Amino acid sequence: MATRPTPGRQLPSVLVLAVVACGLVLAATAGWQLGTRVLGLAFLLAAGLRLSLPARTAGWLAVRTRGLDGAVLLVLGFAVVALAETIPPA
Repeated sequence: MATRPTPGRQLPSVLVLAVVACGLVLAATAGWQLGTRVLGLAFLLAAGLRLSLPARTAGWLAVRTRGLDGAVLLVLGFAVVALAETIPPA
């Protein structure tokens, strides 16, 4: 008999997706730079959650090994934030 998944297992992923949704809404309404900063922060939040939570609790954030997932998310997060900060506003 299969075990039932716990309902809160995907909570870290849902939290990251909520921040991404806020970033997309901000990019569409308030300006692309603010939205891009929030998207970069969502990547950094995902990296922090992936590095701090065990694989069973990380849910959809756990794709590969903890170190590789964390490194990829950190690089993406810092790159997106740096991109938003270095391009001058139009």
